[in-house]
Amino acid sequence: MARIDVIQKESIEVNQGQEITKICPFGAIEFKDGKLNINSGCKMCKICTKQKPEYFKFVENEVKKEIDKSFWNGVIVYVEHTYGDIHPVTFELLGKARALADKIGHEVLALFSGYNITKAANELLHYGADKVFVYDYKELEDFRIEPYAAVFEDFISKQKPSVVLVGGTTIGRSLAPRVAARFKTGLTADCTSLEISENTDLSQIRPAFGGNIMAHIKTPNRRPQFATVRYKIFSALDRMDEVKGEIIQCYIEKDSFQSSITVLSHKEKPKVKYIEDADVLVVAGRGVQKEEDLAMIQELADKLGGMVASTRPLIEAGWTDPKLQIGLSGRTVKPKLIITCGVSGSVQFRAGMQNSDVIIAINTDPKVPIFDIANYSVIGDIYDIVPKLIKKLNHAQIDEAVATQAL
Repeated sequence: MARIDVIQKESIEVNQGQEITKICPFGAIEFKDGKLNINSGCKMCKICTKQKPEYFKFVENEVKKEIDKSFWNGVIVYVEHTYGDIHPVTFELLGKARALADKIGHEVLALFSGYNITKAANELLHYGADKVFVYDYKELEDFRIEPYAAVFEDFISKQKPSVVLVGGTTIGRSLAPRVAARFKTGLTADCTSLEISENTDLSQIRPAFGGNIMAHIKTPNRRPQFATVRYKIFSALDRMDEVKGEIIQCYIEKDSFQSSITVLSHKEKPKVKYIEDADVLVVAGRGVQKEEDLAMIQELADKLGGMVASTRPLIEAGWTDPKLQIGLSGRTVKPKLIITCGVSGSVQFRAGMQNSDVIIAINTDPKVPIFDIANYSVIGDIYDIVPKLIKKLNHAQIDEAVATQAL
């Protein structure tokens, strides 16, 4: 990548330095403590190199050194868990890792770190892992970022994987960038799709520029290639009865477990049902005109035994709780049935629900994007259609009650 370098052999007087900074019309030249610097505001106009060639030099695009990609092998999945209870996103990532690894002829590896986890590690072999690398230490019983990052770094240094997949959870989002930075490699967060080439370059796909495009991000000259993926984006493989993989116990110097964090105690959060766990969702969109009208959406959800979800405009209006938002800035869901009411279907929203089993979309505009992915598209006003749906469900429940009583 082309750049402008500062040529400076000795300190510059204050007056002189301040005059030099005025050369740049974009304010990209900085002067501090007798030294010049080029900041991110540089537009490569080269004015500075022409007026002050003794201080600034334009450097042409440098040829990037290609790495030996054959030296990096394997698709690894970081196993997220809570005291041995494996998070479901891990099994989803193993399913995707299996597909990626089969295409390039690599193995699927799982990194499992914690305490008393060897028994739980066997379960991973039933979901596509070829090898499970276990770091089982008392010091890893509680999640602390420094020891877990050290274990992650140790594993990558020894195994040299080509691709690293991490769940886009609170823990995954804190851990993945720390480890990626240690290897000076790229990391793409919240991917909605992953593809891989025969040369092992991973195409990490996610919405960009406000959802106007789907960016295909690659890291061709660095390894490993890091990506985080949210829960409910991919599907887990069916559990296999027979397994051929193996559990490998790993060892690391205990000095690596040093941390500035001490866990005094922990307690479980009260179990709450989130929209990610619902089999049926009814989504309120911008088509809902008044906050009171959400009662209609709630009634439909209740009749179907489901939950109400929401889009961002209703969150911003203060009508619904942020925990109910679907989309990249909210939550990712994959219910058996989802009914969208007055939802246009932005890229961010669709990325958060497009893997639902059955999608029914209701909207007055036949050109809205949500209809592109809907299994059933209903063109009409939700204030006309939703009450009719509720009425039909009421009749169905009455008929069922009569039949049950007759029996």
